[in-house]
Amino acid sequence: MSDCGCDVEIESKEQSRVLWILLGINATMFIVELAAGIIAESTGLIADSLDMLADAAVYGIGLFAVGRAASTKIRAAAMSGVFQILLATGVAIEVARRWFVDSEPQALYMIGVSVIALVANVVCLALISRQKDGEVHMRASWIFSKNDVIANTGVIVAGVLVHTLASSIPDLVIGAIIALVVLRGGIAIVSDARNESARLSA
Repeated sequence: MSDCGCDVEIESKEQSRVLWILLGINATMFIVELAAGIIAESTGLIADSLDMLADAAVYGIGLFAVGRAASTKIRAAAMSGVFQILLATGVAIEVARRWFVDSEPQALYMIGVSVIALVANVVCLALISRQKDGEVHMRASWIFSKNDVIANTGVIVAGVLVHTLASSIPDLVIGAIIALVVLRGGIAIVSDARNESARLSA
């Protein structure tokens, strides 16, 4: 067997390719969802757009870690988790603010844009699925993509309820749920990074 490190190089190139695609998709959808969320006065869309922004940043961190030492990958994953926790806090604050400041979310905007975002995130999930049991920074990326699909589905359901009930409450509820999903994912990633660090030090 060759010791040239070719397998590692091929794996690193594959990771980089996947992460660049994920970064591009999430950065684009952040802009689209944020604009739509502001126009539609939707907490759910704004929360999901911020989730997309966080994911784009996380994939950027993951790109930095590709091909580097295991300790660097662990730190990158931990940073990603902390970033997600901070984002969840920001989303929760926005939900609380809109609870006291009345808004009229536009259901059709919510549903239409979220369907587009769901398709984009299903593509992301398919791309990263081969890496879900891989290195810690790629496992983190898998968790982000999975959470995004859950969040998009939730916003679609909230849009239907907003339209059916003529109430903004479903939009606020899904915004709060997205915050909790992101928070849970961030905590899981930080925990995974700590376990990986402990295993490496043992």
